[in-house]
Amino acid sequence: MFETFDSKKSRYASVGVVSSLPGELIDSIWYIIDLDLKGLIPLDNILSFDLINNNGRVTMHFSQEGSEVEMGIDLPFGFSYDFPQEVYAYDDGNRQTILLPNEIRQR
Repeated sequence: MFETFDSKKSRYASVGVVSSLPGELIDSIWYIIDLDLKGLIPLDNILSFDLINNNGRVTMHFSQEGSEVEMGIDLPFGFSYDFPQEVYAYDDGNRQTILLPNEIRQR
């Protein structure tokens, strides 16, 4: 068993995420994981983040399957309806990637 979302592991964003989200929002997901979630609750290897319009600014809403813990983090970045509604952070044990829902391989 590995420790999920270890900040010392390699981190990436998929092509779909890079082409649809500004870098500061991608970085914010990693900051939220490292500063707000890690050590607070046990993290699964896949985390879900909804991007919500909060009066023209972005609120990232965190959840993970099987957990009642949810968290909304208000960010100082402008919201766009061009942003994806949801992104996932996935840790396979070697690298961590932020992906769009349609980029996750179904097994």
